[in-house]
Amino acid sequence: MSVLRHEWKHEINYLDMLVIRARMRAISMPDPHAVDGKYLIRSLYFDTPSDKALREKIDGVDKRKKYRIRFYNNDLSFIRLERKSKWNNLGAKDMAALTPEMAQAIADGSIDWMADDPSELIRELFVDMRTTGLRAKTIVDYTREPFIFPAGNVRVTLDYDIRTGLGSKDFLNPETPMVPIVDNPIILEVKWDEFLPEIIRDAVHLENRRAAAFSKYAACRMYD
Repeated sequence: MSVLRHEWKHEINYLDMLVIRARMRAISMPDPHAVDGKYLIRSLYFDTPSDKALREKIDGVDKRKKYRIRFYNNDLSFIRLERKSKWNNLGAKDMAALTPEMAQAIADGSIDWMADDPSELIRELFVDMRTTGLRAKTIVDYTREPFIFPAGNVRVTLDYDIRTGLGSKDFLNPETPMVPIVDNPIILEVKWDEFLPEIIRDAVHLENRRAAAFSKYAACRMYD
C-alpha cells in the first residue's frame, strides 16, 4: 500500500479562496501537470447496492476505502484506477493504469477479464465487485488548483465547480450532461507526509474555519 499521508479538508468561501490562492502562489512551486495553474478532474465512483462507501463516509467510520476511475483535462491517454484508504485523518492511495477500453468495461460491469490482470489492484477490485456487488455509481467533475511545497511533501489544492453526472456511467464522453451541486462549495485540501511546515500552516490558516469531512462523492450522490 502507498505511504500514509495526513489530510485536512476545509469548506471555504470565495473570498477565502482568493486569500489562500495569493498566499500559496507566493511560496509554492507550480504543478507540472497544471494548465494555467489548474486542471479539470473527472472521476467515476463505485459503491455497493447498499451504498456502503457512502454510508461509511456520512457516518464517519474511521477505517474505510473507496474505488474510483479518474482522468485529467479530458486526456484519455492517462486513466487511473484508484483506491483511497482512510484511517482517521491519514490517507493512502493505490493506483493502476487503465486503457479507455478497460475503464469502460469496468464501468459497464464487464469484469471477467480482471481476474487474471497483472495489476494486483485490478484483481482486488474484481474480487470486491464479485463479492460485494460493487458497481459504478456516479461521475464527479471539478476544477482543481494545485500548489506544491517540497518540505514535508505538501500539496495544497483548491477544488471548485463541482458537478455531478446524476447516475450516468458514460464518463469517457466529454459531452455527458453534468449538473452543478447545490451551494457551489469550494474545498481546501492540505496533504503532507511526516510534518507540515509552519509557513504552510500560516498560509492556509483562516479564522473560524475547522477541518470538516466533506466528500465530493457524497455531495454528488445526494441527487440520486
